[in-house]
Amino acid sequence: MPQALVDKIKQTRTFNQGFEVTEILEASLLDLAWHTLPPGAAAPDVDAFEAEALRRYNVAVPEIPPRYRTTYFRHIWDGGYSASYYAYTWSEVLDHDAYAWFKEHGGLTRENGLRYRTMVLSRGATEDAATMYRNFRGRDPNVDALLEVRGLKGGDSTVK
Repeated sequence: MPQALVDKIKQTRTFNQGFEVTEILEASLLDLAWHTLPPGAAAPDVDAFEAEALRRYNVAVPEIPPRYRTTYFRHIWDGGYSASYYAYTWSEVLDHDAYAWFKEHGGLTRENGLRYRTMVLSRGATEDAATMYRNFRGRDPNVDALLEVRGLKGGDSTVK
C-alpha cells in the first residue's frame, strides 16, 4: 500500500473529534448541572435549564446541538450513572496519560509493566486511586495525551 494512502487512513482517526468532544462534554456538564441543584429546589423549566447550563459551561455551540437531552438522557437518572457521565472522558484521560508514561519510558517492557502492576493494578481499592496514579505517573493526570490522540493538542492541560 502506498505510504500516501497509509497517511490518509491514519489522518481519518482525528476526523470530527471537535464535534465528538463537544457532544460528550455537553452531556457530562448537563448531567453535573442537574445533580448540583440544591436539595429542595423548585423544578426548573427543562429547556431553559439546559440552555442556561450549556451557556454557563461555555458549550452552547449552535452547530453542535446536545446529543442527549434531559427528557431522554436516561443515563443521568438511573442505573448508577447519576452525576457520573463525565467518567467516560475521565477514563480516557487516565488511559492516554498512563499510556504516554509507557511511551516516555521505553514502551511496553516487562519492567514498565511490573511497575504498573505493582503500583496500581495489584493494589485495587486498598489506597486512594488518585494517590496511586500520582505515585505511578509522578504527577497529576494531564489531558494532553488525549488531546493529541484526538488531534486537538494545544497548550498546557494539567488537570488541577
